[in-house]
Amino acid sequence: MKRTVFKGIGTALVTPMTEKGLDYAAMERLLEIQLSGGVDALIVCATTGEAPTLTDEEHIDMIKFVVEYVKGRIPIIAGTGSNYTDHAVDMSIMARDAGADGLLCVTPYYNKCTQEGLVASFTKIAGATELPVIVYNVPSRTGVTIKPDTYVKLSEHPNIVGIKEAGGDISAVVETMSKCGGKLDMYSGNDDQIVPIMSMGGIGCISVLSNILPKAAKEITDKFFAGDVAGAAAAQCRLKPLIDALFSEVNPIPVKAALEAMGVIDGYMRLPLTPMTAANREKLLELMRKEGLKV
Repeated sequence: MKRTVFKGIGTALVTPMTEKGLDYAAMERLLEIQLSGGVDALIVCATTGEAPTLTDEEHIDMIKFVVEYVKGRIPIIAGTGSNYTDHAVDMSIMARDAGADGLLCVTPYYNKCTQEGLVASFTKIAGATELPVIVYNVPSRTGVTIKPDTYVKLSEHPNIVGIKEAGGDISAVVETMSKCGGKLDMYSGNDDQIVPIMSMGGIGCISVLSNILPKAAKEITDKFFAGDVAGAAAAQCRLKPLIDALFSEVNPIPVKAALEAMGVIDGYMRLPLTPMTAANREKLLELMRKEGLKV
């Protein structure tokens, strides 16, 4: 039986930073919000965590910091994907040694690859450690889409246990779930598709929203698991305008602006990311206030 890394809400953490480097004091504040909010897992140094702008040393140091701070209370999943498979392998081994409980590996980006290349790349990464691997499909960022038949092949590997699906194609989700026969856990990679993907057998979401509203995000999955599908759908619909605002500019620009307004982090991002525009920021803050956040 394959391992389920988590069920429910896993927060795709931002990486707090300043012009001088990583901001560990701010990460402590963010982690306390997550732990008190009851999230089910934490994802460190992935897309929302600006992994492409981190040095390998920074990447692993932040994983170590989060692992040591959380002390086993919930699973820590490390983003270790790369457009160079051997680099992803090295990062996965270092993340394992840093104490991570699982790996999140995105499809190769920029140089891209065929479906056969995806199978070969993920197979090599998954064989490098004993950790469970969640493969990450986000074609809007990478230019590569994992096809349903490719998921079937990947599902045969004992360490490939899950999918973070951010392709936005519900028909492809249905086909994947049909063909994989329960061999892969599926998580929504989009906050606005939690209920739709769970209705097809998904078991949660890797969430940006939960950085600022962990309890509200978790309410969606909790209600669904309790059989209150209508309540989960209502919560999903209520939060849709705020979710849209959190993606009105490239992630993590809006969520960092939100956390800065909450007094949690500095809000600094490394180029090529730039501060949120004033008009979009004001719309975001207005929606946050409606949810009871003090900004």
